[in-house]
Amino acid sequence: MSSALPARQTKSIGEVLALLRPDFPDISISKIRFLETEGLVEPQRSASGYRRFTDDDVARLRYVLTVQRDHYLPLRVIKEQLEQLDRGMELVSDGERTVTPYTAGTAKNTGDDEVALTQSSLVEAAGITPELLAELESYSLVQPGKGGLYDAHALFVARTAGELAQYGLQPRHLRVVRSAAEREVDLVEQVLAPMLRQRSVEAAGRAEETAAEIARLATRLHAAFVDIGVRRLRAR
Repeated sequence: MSSALPARQTKSIGEVLALLRPDFPDISISKIRFLETEGLVEPQRSASGYRRFTDDDVARLRYVLTVQRDHYLPLRVIKEQLEQLDRGMELVSDGERTVTPYTAGTAKNTGDDEVALTQSSLVEAAGITPELLAELESYSLVQPGKGGLYDAHALFVARTAGELAQYGLQPRHLRVVRSAAEREVDLVEQVLAPMLRQRSVEAAGRAEETAAEIARLATRLHAAFVDIGVRRLRAR
């Protein structure tokens, strides 16, 4: 992990996005958070809890994104390569366009956040029937994206719905869960509205990170209330 540095010597996540987006238009805070979760980058935290990135962190992110895009390496292999670099090889600086060469793998696997599945592939990956998928779509619980492909969120929902179906809970029963989630999103929107009105990259970065953190806390609170309710049911 990077040693603590003054804020002026580090970058906010919004500033990092601004540096990376010219070469990686699809980069997002969610993507950076995912790479952090996978242990590929470890930014500092400010006193208020916001991520702060050093130049080395930015170079590390650029390396990961480049080999993902150009060589389709799985994150496990990229992480192993970074560990090799950490043991003695120096990462390229942020201004460079080339990276330390490695033998490219052949499997295209860029992480669950970039899943793109056809309808038949989704059915197989989620372990559900085509009929259940059709019913999930009829209640707008799962929807394909661009090109008719399904992303990681659709896979997660479909897989979870399949598991719930084993207990007799059908898609029509899950509408209440979606409605509760939409109400929680309304709460997030209330918090983000002032940030989004600023219309700056920095504000957009804070907004996206704040949204993710509020979503995490709201999910935790939701789970706690469900657990309390279930405990009451068992106590009857």
